[in-house]
Amino acid sequence: MDCSLLRTLVSRYCAGEENWVDSRTIYVGHREPPPGAEAYIPQRFPDNRVVSSKYTFWNFVPKNLFEQFRRIANFYFLIIFLVQLIIDTPTSPVTSGLPLLFVITVTAIKQGYEDWLRHKADNAINHCPVHFIQHGKLVRKQSQKLRVGDIVMVKENETFPCDLIFLSSSRGDGTCFVTTTSLDGESSQKTYYAVQDTKAFHNEQEIDALHATIECEQPQPDLYKFVGRINVYHDRNEPIARPLGSENLLLRGATLKNTEKIFGVAIYTGMETKMALNYQSKSQKRSAVEKSMNVFLVVYLGILVSKAVINTVLKYAWQSDPFRDQPWYNQKTEPEKKRNLFLQAFTDFLAFMVLFNYIIPVSMYVTVEMQKFLGSYFLAWDEEMFDEGTGEGPLVNTSDLNEELGQIEYVFTDKTGTLTENNMEFVECCIEGHVYVPHVICNGQILHDCTGIDMIDSSPGSNGKEREELFFRALCLCHTVQVKDDDSVDGLEKDEVPRKPCVYISSSPDEVALVEGIQRLGYTFLRLKENYMEILNRENNIEKFELLEVFSFDSVRRRMSVIVRSPTGDIFLFCKGADSSIFPRVKEGKIDQVRSRVQRNAVEGLRTLCVAYKKLSAEEYSDVQELLQGAKLALQERDKKLAEVYEQIETDFILLGATAVEDRLQEKAADTIEALQKAGIKVWVLTGDKMETAAATCYACKLFRRNTQILELTTKKIEEQSLHDVLFDLNKTVIRQNGSLTRDTFSGLSADTQDYGLIIDGAALSLIMKPRYDGSSGNYREIFLNICRNCTAVLCCRMAPLQKAQIVKLIKLSKERPITLAIGDGANDVSMILEAHVGIGVIGKEGRQAARNSDYAIPKFKHLKKMLLVHGHFYYIRISELVQYFFYKDKLGEISKREPPKTKQTSNHPSPNTGFGKEFLGGAKWKTKPIYLQVTKEHSPTQEKKRKQKTDCVLRGRGASLQASGVLDVSGQVRSRSSIFRGG
Repeated sequence: MDCSLLRTLVSRYCAGEENWVDSRTIYVGHREPPPGAEAYIPQRFPDNRVVSSKYTFWNFVPKNLFEQFRRIANFYFLIIFLVQLIIDTPTSPVTSGLPLLFVITVTAIKQGYEDWLRHKADNAINHCPVHFIQHGKLVRKQSQKLRVGDIVMVKENETFPCDLIFLSSSRGDGTCFVTTTSLDGESSQKTYYAVQDTKAFHNEQEIDALHATIECEQPQPDLYKFVGRINVYHDRNEPIARPLGSENLLLRGATLKNTEKIFGVAIYTGMETKMALNYQSKSQKRSAVEKSMNVFLVVYLGILVSKAVINTVLKYAWQSDPFRDQPWYNQKTEPEKKRNLFLQAFTDFLAFMVLFNYIIPVSMYVTVEMQKFLGSYFLAWDEEMFDEGTGEGPLVNTSDLNEELGQIEYVFTDKTGTLTENNMEFVECCIEGHVYVPHVICNGQILHDCTGIDMIDSSPGSNGKEREELFFRALCLCHTVQVKDDDSVDGLEKDEVPRKPCVYISSSPDEVALVEGIQRLGYTFLRLKENYMEILNRENNIEKFELLEVFSFDSVRRRMSVIVRSPTGDIFLFCKGADSSIFPRVKEGKIDQVRSRVQRNAVEGLRTLCVAYKKLSAEEYSDVQELLQGAKLALQERDKKLAEVYEQIETDFILLGATAVEDRLQEKAADTIEALQKAGIKVWVLTGDKMETAAATCYACKLFRRNTQILELTTKKIEEQSLHDVLFDLNKTVIRQNGSLTRDTFSGLSADTQDYGLIIDGAALSLIMKPRYDGSSGNYREIFLNICRNCTAVLCCRMAPLQKAQIVKLIKLSKERPITLAIGDGANDVSMILEAHVGIGVIGKEGRQAARNSDYAIPKFKHLKKMLLVHGHFYYIRISELVQYFFYKDKLGEISKREPPKTKQTSNHPSPNTGFGKEFLGGAKWKTKPIYLQVTKEHSPTQEKKRKQKTDCVLRGRGASLQASGVLDVSGQVRSRSSIFRGG
């Protein structure tokens, strides 16, 4: 963190909340407002340096050591090493110090190298040249020297150096196209809009003459939310205020596409940019084996402490006899007699701790880490998991969870893009009961290849003809699609307009599929130019509609609307959205016919949208404009105020029809789910789609089978009965059939018992998770979990991203503590991927955000089968055998040391036991009991020739000279190594 940012945070939190403001004022180009306009209050903001590294040259050693010694194993061996250095211990400090030094050094080198790479990347970004305007001229300087308020120019294919408010572009309509792959993983191009009063400024002099101030919120990490307003000053008149939203904010890290250049003013720089604020470190996930190793470590540590305590007590019990404590040949000195008894006992205890230290294997941790790291390459090298179509293979973002793949009990999967291809194809549309299929049925006329198509009504009539044209125009106008190359229609007359397909750009594949489908039915969206949307009708005439307002789609409203003015001057509000959000707002139209068609398409697994409209008078539009302007200029709770205005405007619709788009099932998705179920893994589908569409997909991928009894826990059921009654009825149903069988019995497929499938929607889940008035919600959760345990499959539909994470957390923290896995491909799946024990991202069409936030990434859902059932199985076998081998090896070594070969006792009077010192003779069995002693070999000059035959043991401690069975005989003769091993 740089000093300026630290200063900002300190001033914020030390000054008190009363001095902290929720907004900031930015002076565009650092120009003060005109005199008398407002007070000029300069503010301090951080520079544009980005720091992603963890260490500096000065703090690397202390900070890295602190982080490494937070691990219980490293800290334990450090303590043992220090004890060996401080006191007189039986073993050398080298035995503990060298392995610990090796582990610490290797880890520090690895982490230091990784941080050095981060420093290099930071320097490359911070020293990147940037063009900005100074005194009407373009000047180049390093990116790190940018300041808030600088006006920056960015060219095509360049990334934005900081968060910018979009002022103008080289495009005449004041738009630009941006890809945000590095931010949210979305590879599609998004459209951004310049400020209305500045989009006409196209050169440096005009931009430099701009007098404006920007009021906006303080930095916050939400990529899709921004609230602000710009005040543009013209001479000494009152400033013109314009609202600023996320459509005007160009984020650092995004790339400019299909636009020659843009001008923008910096509002967030350095570590205050949204990109930097999203550098949130993921919570550290630990596998079950690692947790078990920690438990074993604590248990063995307890055994070690117990042995040390027992031996210390026995030592002092033995020394209670004065003869044993102070033998005639080894009297204590005066300092030794005056030494504190408790201090001496504590020193002896530590010495015994060091002596029995071999119980805990230090080498195991090094070997396990190496095994995990090298084992991760087996997954990356698997050629069968390489996808030829995308050119992608599996990615391992962490090797700490390899063995966890072999213990998965629950799989939570997204539907769109994970089970399906996310390749949208327009199938049909229904207009007031009349079905239209591209190239099959058009305008009610049955063509030659339309056999098997269900026609509700093939005679639209005169009134139906008008509604049909309104429907097609609505789909051509109600969207955020842009044409990639729209210059081909400039200056052409209507007869010269080519009928070749346009290349459309949109952040939503559904919208592209709808516009392309309507194009095959005769209506073509040409472009958006100077706030006019141009469409080509069936008569080859160009119609221009003025775009007045856009109500963007959001997951709460589940619909979007546009207000346009037709060439005849009529004002229309066109709206499209989910059936659940459109039908309650419709007052007129053939609702029953359209609803029946929507339900049929949903059952077939198609994605459906309903289309409606209403006509506005000039007075009504004026009122709408006033309401919208007031909500857009609000700096506080703008989203809430806009939602209230949208709710007020989007009412009293006339229903036009519905559309159906197909998202095909991925290859071998059904085989993968069937294999996982046979392996005893429960599969849950979590999706935001409607229940009918999601249920059809579940049947297609064999999650639900023909003999599966479907249980519904939906809003419709709860409206008919109370939540309490529905839950208890479902619980009775599953308990009556399954009785007292455990959940493991029902993990796989069973032919002898009834299979149950549960369908729950987001609203019902909210009621289950919501605390009751008495402050408890656990009862409902337990009943819900009991129902889920007895179901072979569960479908959760209409789920928000946060609810997906809640479901995963609910199962993860249940009393069985099962191992969970979440898999998804989009940004809305990141929350559940991070929540699960193992998160897997699918490298799909919705970008790479899920893959980047996951622990593992795979190209297709079908690769999950081999990943879990083959690689996961072998990972778990390898690590479990390795860990058990280490504990077994150490235990066996301890037993072998305690049970040496038996020898014949040659003395009826065992010598007294000794104390412990610096050498432990292999745990040898003495004639009396196992002892610890220090051996010093002394040789007189006359005895040097006979050194190999005789050894005098001089004991520094409490005993006399002893004969160690298996080592020394009664005469003090040293036995040969071969005789010891023979046991003779």
